Amino acid sequence: MTSIERVRRVIRGEAVDHLPAQPMAMMFSSRHAGIPFIDYTKDGRKMAEAQLKLVADFGLDCLLTCSDPAREVIDIAGEGSVDWFTDQGPAINEDRAALADKLRLRTFQVPDPLGGGRMHDRVKSIEQMRRAAGPGMSIVGWIEGPLALAAELRGLNAIMLDFGDDPQFAHDLLAFCADVAIAYAPAQIAAGADTIGMSDAAAGLIGPTLYEKFLWPQQQRVLAAIRQRHPDVLLRQHMCGRIDRLYPKMAELPIDIYEIDFPANLTLARSLLGPTRVLAGNVSTITDLFEGTPEQVYAACRRCHEICGRYYIVGAGCEISPLTPPENLRAMLAYARDHRPEDCGPR
Repeated sequence: MTSIERVRRVIRGEAVDHLPAQPMAMMFSSRHAGIPFIDYTKDGRKMAEAQLKLVADFGLDCLLTCSDPAREVIDIAGEGSVDWFTDQGPAINEDRAALADKLRLRTFQVPDPLGGGRMHDRVKSIEQMRRAAGPGMSIVGWIEGPLALAAELRGLNAIMLDFGDDPQFAHDLLAFCADVAIAYAPAQIAAGADTIGMSDAAAGLIGPTLYEKFLWPQQQRVLAAIRQRHPDVLLRQHMCGRIDRLYPKMAELPIDIYEIDFPANLTLARSLLGPTRVLAGNVSTITDLFEGTPEQVYAACRRCHEICGRYYIVGAGCEISPLTPPENLRAMLAYARDHRPEDCGPR
């Protein structure tokens, strides 16, 4: 059974040979392949090479194209707000935020995702992955969610203040960021992505009132636009941190896979997102994968599976550390291989 078929069958509640495993592994992938992470992020060919090696050596059920927070930012506003590091992802320097002057938003245009910039680099990486992996391997494309990109352009602290101090600007910025995501996803799908992941990392810092007023409508607009044009593409959402209070409104989004971070309450997620929505992750990247033993990782996967039931994809709550012991990742993959979705009853 191919990885794409395995994931789609879990979403539909159909029988599969075993649980899919889709942990978020970026820096781990780069380190495993012996590629400095700066090269992984700057050269889509190296990203493809590292992801393909990771899947070949560990048996993951996806090739992941998430890499860093600066692809869209650089194509929109240049590199002025970005700091680069040799073996770490590029980071946004809020002291030089691209939108330190809010008026600059009026000059921004949605970049061409095939225009030769960093967004295009990810598209070319997907093309290389699809050629090498063939039609059966799941390839997860990636877009920055409206709030994630807004925070990267404006600065995290500034956008949080804007919600109260200048709500119209916040609405305008989030709408622009949604436009960028709507333009970016189809190019990745055309290149071979069967799944689009959307990250809104900062969403865990806002409560349900701000989420419903500012962010949810733009998330819905992005996801609905992708679903309308590409009804067969899977939609995956990742929002870092403890997002428990956002679940009721999140449940209204047209999401196929909710990736739940490890600080979040997985039992509550299952209750509020619905019994047949697919949940992924929640295994701790720190106490289980980084600091734990293979036995502990295996047990953590069992706990998540028992909470989620048959609609579960094995994975970590967020990106796994590059220093994660390989045997711990293998234990996660072993749990997935040893269990079918229905193998989640009392031991």
